Amino acid sequence: MKLISESYIKQAIPKREKNSYKGNFGKLLFVGGNEQMGGAIIMSASAAVYSGAGLVTVASSPINVHALHSRIPEAMFVDMYDLDTLVNMVDKMDGIVIGPGLGRDDRAKDVMKSVLNELREDQFILIDGDAISIYINESLAHPKAQLVFTPHLGEWKTLSNMEPDKENVEDNIQKQKDLDAIIVLKKGQSEIYFEDEVWQNIPGNPSMATGGMGDTLAGMIAGFMGQFENYEKGILSAVFLHSKIANTLAETNYVTLPTAIINDIPRTMNDYANSN
Repeated sequence: MKLISESYIKQAIPKREKNSYKGNFGKLLFVGGNEQMGGAIIMSASAAVYSGAGLVTVASSPINVHALHSRIPEAMFVDMYDLDTLVNMVDKMDGIVIGPGLGRDDRAKDVMKSVLNELREDQFILIDGDAISIYINESLAHPKAQLVFTPHLGEWKTLSNMEPDKENVEDNIQKQKDLDAIIVLKKGQSEIYFEDEVWQNIPGNPSMATGGMGDTLAGMIAGFMGQFENYEKGILSAVFLHSKIANTLAETNYVTLPTAIINDIPRTMNDYANSN
């Protein structure tokens, strides 16, 4: 198992070319946020915007549009229950995040199936939260796109059939191969399972144990995947910086709020990019 190092992150974060434009930095779609859990998808999309994603669209329950635009007016919006509009939007994207606040009812299942059926090989899809349960319980087919799961230990049980106190690196490697997906296993020191290697994250602290932390990480991962040299560098950098920012905030805060991490992403990325 390899450890994610600060030196790795410093060389991974790309410096932007002088003649860049928004199309260079990823077109992302965030799908989730039902009538009760709009905050989850708003935090996830916010993390992507603050991570430098070029274009972010949120597909969510219509009730969330005003809250979304008050937080991130940079994002566009579509009704996720309008399935025709939804699949047309999927086709325009480089990557999709689905699951934060999605819910598990029949409408959520229809949304999930519509998105997965529309994916192409040159895209990625990050499946988080409720979408993990739908994917497994509905026995959905593996999408054509690069698949990324971001489970916490309870959700990993759903994916792997392993109890949290029984999971181990060797069995996790085998399950990663069975799922044919990149796995970001969220725990005290998160582990990232790629096809041919496993990485471990070291930063992190107990102040991060609060709602929305995983939604924020999912957004950072997608934002980085859409603009970094390759998916591996993007994922590892997002996992590391998410925890690193939280460690800095925890020096003066008893609880680290996900929104506080989001607000500090641009400054932290700039510091690391310029330190290379």
